[in-house]
Amino acid sequence: MLTKWKFTGAAIATLIAGAAAANPYAPYEGTTLVVNFPAHPHYDAAINVLDQFTEETGIEVEVDQLQYLRMRERQTLELTKDEGDYDLIAYVVFSKADYVYADQLENLARYFMNPALANPAYDQSDLIDGYVQNIGVAGGAKGYLPGQLGSAFGVPFGSETSVLAYRKDIFEKHGIEAPETYDELLEIACQIPELEPGMGGMASRAASGHQASHAFLLHLAPLGGRVFDDNWEPIINNEAGVAAAEALKTIVDCGPEGGTTFGPAEAAAAFKQGQAAMFMDSIAFAAGFEDPTQSTVAGNVGYAMHPMGVRRGSQTGGFGLAIPKNAQNKEAAFLLMQWLTSKEGDLAVAMEGGNPSRFSTYQNAELNEKFPYSATFGEALEFADPDWRPIIPTWGSINADIGTTMSQVLTEGLDIQEALDGVAERTRATMEEAGYYAWQ
Repeated sequence: MLTKWKFTGAAIATLIAGAAAANPYAPYEGTTLVVNFPAHPHYDAAINVLDQFTEETGIEVEVDQLQYLRMRERQTLELTKDEGDYDLIAYVVFSKADYVYADQLENLARYFMNPALANPAYDQSDLIDGYVQNIGVAGGAKGYLPGQLGSAFGVPFGSETSVLAYRKDIFEKHGIEAPETYDELLEIACQIPELEPGMGGMASRAASGHQASHAFLLHLAPLGGRVFDDNWEPIINNEAGVAAAEALKTIVDCGPEGGTTFGPAEAAAAFKQGQAAMFMDSIAFAAGFEDPTQSTVAGNVGYAMHPMGVRRGSQTGGFGLAIPKNAQNKEAAFLLMQWLTSKEGDLAVAMEGGNPSRFSTYQNAELNEKFPYSATFGEALEFADPDWRPIIPTWGSINADIGTTMSQVLTEGLDIQEALDGVAERTRATMEEAGYYAWQ
């Protein structure tokens, strides 16, 4: 005897919900996400694992990959549309303030609160604190750091800290130890050209604009400086600021030929081709240094923590993932974000040469066997400084001014104190116009 079942609308909805719960990706199967990624080693590694995501979820991914400054220009246009073309974007860290201030990114709270979307095994506590603070959070202390009223608008992915890469063979040849302090770093930087004619001491960013500013700030925090005090008064021109500018000038003067035009790629290329004995910048370049198809120094590179100044303060930066307010497939985009930054996803990308965003990834034995330098990077992250540069809406113009002025110091011999005094004066005018002193 056949039993007849009569299903109400509520019962059908319950069955559908149960099926979705069994496979949280099922409602989004067949969706095509359009993502905007930078041309960057970490994102090259991420692209290599996207097929795995599609196989597991049924969600397709199309990647628009651009040079990271061009990516910023494209995003600035896309985020102002009523309906954007991008479902998920990778943003460079200093874009956080602009995008959040303009209300162009989704607050991630409602996604992590949604039990149908949020994977309980995600383990937020495993994400590297300095990266989360620097890249993902806004609305807390100073507006761009965590605090009681802060909230997450992005998740670190392709995050970076600074370490020192050096030529083990050259150092061993001349009995030189990896520098522990800035005094040792600067001494070695100018010692190398004397010991190895034709070789620069350290390859560094120095090109006018953002690159020269980045290079200066890389030394400012470890040497005890900041751009502002706690009342937003510029202090970039104090004793620590002068010391940081002097350190950068020494490094560039003793560096490889043409160094005043170097961006990060050019500095890394100089090190890879044996034109410099040291390179202090992002961990993102390490995989390239160890690739014999592109590096003449593969196998001869050692890695050490960012040297100690007044404090040991390595930089934090790189990229995060965010969902635009005008995205058309927000929930599916969150699932991709969550998958890429999960423990499994983070390790998969790291095994392809990407930069981990989780403590557990750096502790993974398989990763450390494949990339022995990862252990040093994990140690460096204990000293990562999320406040080494201010991520505020006015930063774009201030950053450009610092970089142009530093370039004049490096190429035209502009007096350092005079240069920094000018930056401080112009910075204060910018901040006053933006309303930072209205409550004083």
